[in-house]
Amino acid sequence: MKRHLDYPDCTIYELTARTAEKYPEYCALNYFGRSVSYSRLITEIGRCAAALRAAGVKSGDAVSVCLPNTPEAVYLFYAINMTGAVANMIHPMSAENEIVRFVKLTDSRLIFAVDLISDKIERVMEKCSDLNAVKVSVSDSMPLHIKVGYSVMGKKPPKSAIRDWKSFIAGGSGRTAEVHHGASDDTAAILYSGGTTGRPKGIMLTNLNFNALALQSIEACGGLEAGMKMLSVMPVFHGFGLGVCIHTIMVLGGTAVLQPKFSAAEFHKLLFRYRPDIIAGVPAIFEAMIVNKSFEGKKLDFLKCIVSGGDSLAPSTKKKLNDMLAEHGCTAKVREGYGLTECVTGSCLMPAEYDDMLSVGLPYPDTFYKVIDREGNELPAGEEGEIILRGPSVMKGYYKEPEETAATLKMREDGNIWLHTGDIGCIGENGYVYFRQRLKRMIISSGYNIYPQNLEEVISSHSDVIMCAVVGVPDQLRGERVRACVVHKEGADEDKLRSELTTMLKSEIAAYALPREILFYDSLPKTLVGKIAYNELKS
Repeated sequence: MKRHLDYPDCTIYELTARTAEKYPEYCALNYFGRSVSYSRLITEIGRCAAALRAAGVKSGDAVSVCLPNTPEAVYLFYAINMTGAVANMIHPMSAENEIVRFVKLTDSRLIFAVDLISDKIERVMEKCSDLNAVKVSVSDSMPLHIKVGYSVMGKKPPKSAIRDWKSFIAGGSGRTAEVHHGASDDTAAILYSGGTTGRPKGIMLTNLNFNALALQSIEACGGLEAGMKMLSVMPVFHGFGLGVCIHTIMVLGGTAVLQPKFSAAEFHKLLFRYRPDIIAGVPAIFEAMIVNKSFEGKKLDFLKCIVSGGDSLAPSTKKKLNDMLAEHGCTAKVREGYGLTECVTGSCLMPAEYDDMLSVGLPYPDTFYKVIDREGNELPAGEEGEIILRGPSVMKGYYKEPEETAATLKMREDGNIWLHTGDIGCIGENGYVYFRQRLKRMIISSGYNIYPQNLEEVISSHSDVIMCAVVGVPDQLRGERVRACVVHKEGADEDKLRSELTTMLKSEIAAYALPREILFYDSLPKTLVGKIAYNELKS
């Protein structure tokens, strides 16, 4: 029987305010040990909204947010929504011309940016004549002793005349911002697709998209309770970070432990410092955990829910991680999900009680999956084709891109609009979803379709392999040739490993799909949101 939830007809701010009414004294944010209660969260959001109004922000305006995970970024996300404006979320490490494009695309007249890029923002302002800016330091909300240490050890921001956060908030002093009672279908935020192939597009996500995602995620995870802590390391300018690590936790009544800067190699320090109940991240975090010797002799029994998304986690890597967790007293197993920014983030998750290393689980409540062939015909269970889905978290469309929207959101004969993901997968007889490959990553060599994930699974199963990626490299003879890029354990003999991997691959993979080269790397390049930058591996 298909699961169903009731979704409130309200804004993201209003749903979070309801949580604050239930749990006013619970901790909403933890920032370097400084706690922000739900009661104070609403107060700070209100102050921020009043300052936005004083700065001239009106309902329907786009306000650009170019910040890492700080309390100010959270206040802004909800305050912008409270005023009826749209949060235009931009990665702080975006190139100058990218920021200019995102600002001009949305007609933003106000941008909040981390002070470390003030010089870049000043150049952006020169190219966007109507743009005003506010700089925010990651130290603004730190406890005093941490702030002092940060100012001594941290990177010094460039000198800038851009007004700071404190001055901005003071501008709203004496004002009270009224709550904008927006519709469920109003755009709450614009997020940008990863841009690993082609030009990033602005994805319009509504109040309903975020609210549904939060309620669905809580139901799909199961066992989550108000007061639980989540290590919120995924960035706020990414669907996973904003939708799960912030909004889902705010709707739950949990604590988001914010980290403005994150290193997978330092993840263990955060785990033992904050002892979170929930961790959610991309595979790179979990791959780093497997080889980190700092876990030796330490317990991980405080972890209750572990979710991996954003990229594929090889089954053999899942097994290595689950074995490692069990050795350290953790009864939870890593649960893989599947999704894309066009439906905020995950829309499918492996149930806690089910163990299928190859599946990404069951669709969220009120979310429906189909697999179709190239002609658009629905395929039976077990047959591979393009994954399409529909549900309350599916985007409104691409901002000012009607043709792209029409090519991705299509009405079918059942009268429903379906999101065409461009991903390959199948659905089992039991309704479980099997994600095979991003269609964009498919390699075509001598006319054959080659799916990198099949090769990556074989390579990852070797005990000396930490992580790998398989890409297609331009080849005059074949069109593309297969290249395997491998990160191995310290001290591994590369010649021996290359020979063993070749033998393994020959026994599992068709001859036409075998790598023509196996290259070794100290680490694989990452995109701005922590996924493998496959295009960089092709050069």
